[in-house]
Amino acid sequence: MQAYTRPKEVQEMGIYPYFRTIASEQDTVVKIDGNDVMMFGSNSYLGLTIHPKLKEASKAAIDQYGSGCAGSRFLNGTLDIHLELEEELAKFVGKDGALVFSTGYTVNLGVLSCIPGRHDYLIMDDQDHACIIDGARLSFARTLKYKHNDMESLEKVLSKTDIDKLKIIVVDGVFSMEGDVAKLPEIVALAEKYKAHVMVDDAHGLGVMGPGGMGTAAHFGLTDKVDLIMGTFSKSLASIGGFIASDSDTINFLKHHARSLIFSASITPANAASALAAIKLIREEPQRIEKLWDNTRYAMKLFNHYGFDTGHTVTPIIPVYVRDDLKTFMLTRMLQDEGVFVNPVISPAVPSTSSLIRFSLMATHSHDQIEEAIVKLAKVAKKIGILESVNQST
Repeated sequence: MQAYTRPKEVQEMGIYPYFRTIASEQDTVVKIDGNDVMMFGSNSYLGLTIHPKLKEASKAAIDQYGSGCAGSRFLNGTLDIHLELEEELAKFVGKDGALVFSTGYTVNLGVLSCIPGRHDYLIMDDQDHACIIDGARLSFARTLKYKHNDMESLEKVLSKTDIDKLKIIVVDGVFSMEGDVAKLPEIVALAEKYKAHVMVDDAHGLGVMGPGGMGTAAHFGLTDKVDLIMGTFSKSLASIGGFIASDSDTINFLKHHARSLIFSASITPANAASALAAIKLIREEPQRIEKLWDNTRYAMKLFNHYGFDTGHTVTPIIPVYVRDDLKTFMLTRMLQDEGVFVNPVISPAVPSTSSLIRFSLMATHSHDQIEEAIVKLAKVAKKIGILESVNQST
């Protein structure tokens, strides 16, 4: 442990970008060290974390149920509000039932570690989120990976599996760093060909993709073809927690076998109430999703104007490729000094040649805020020699 000095070295350089302390609400502008900073690093895609209705719902839940449940869902920690939330989630994503976990991370740990057996298969995109990877590590199933969004690679993997064994293809609906979308129609077609099942982690698709924000499966009209839909509350639903939605038999099995459900305390009443309020608000105010996509189109127009490399994104998650870890840290620090908060993504999360800053949009951003942030980004990028190298490759 003492030999691990890299964070300290970066701190001494004055460009350490992690654990930055925010002293305000998670809004389009936040307070850091007493300064106003425009937030372009949040997963609150619909901007609901500060909505009065969510705050009121959380406060009312504390008044009715107290601050916590003091136990797991399996024993004393199931409230009627949890059941109401599960019913609404199932309706929202178009499945028979849903099961709420303490976090999105524990959903994937619990589901992936208990459904497939020792001789079964978990098949993953090599850019899947870390919680999918960790869930697979806890499983006794054989884990296979295919190249990111490469259907030829997926079919090659599937062709090597045993026809009579359970096979689950697990994929992010929206990839959280790259901002691109899983090729779900092709994945479903291959799943049918090789008698596999499909699970979509829609943490970043829920509230963003599909009619009414129903998610990536609904976006492609494939809800009935996707066996398991996973989502989180910490993005568009402006709370914390997670869920899995599927047929009733699968949900019943998970209730009695998913260790991360059985051995974790249930989400707080306030968390459940705010997530429930968020679902209702998304239904009542569909214009929020429309505004999010309007902001996305506006931002991409500006990024293209300045010649930034934004990869294959088609969502409100916009990667700006720097392709150098140290310059990614420098860019993040200098942007904060300019009043813009973004998140750096470096190796080992991505190869060092693919390091990037993650510029994410909210429905509540104004066009003026987006333009100001991207103009400042272009200025800083030119100053440290990032934009020129991007222009040479485009």
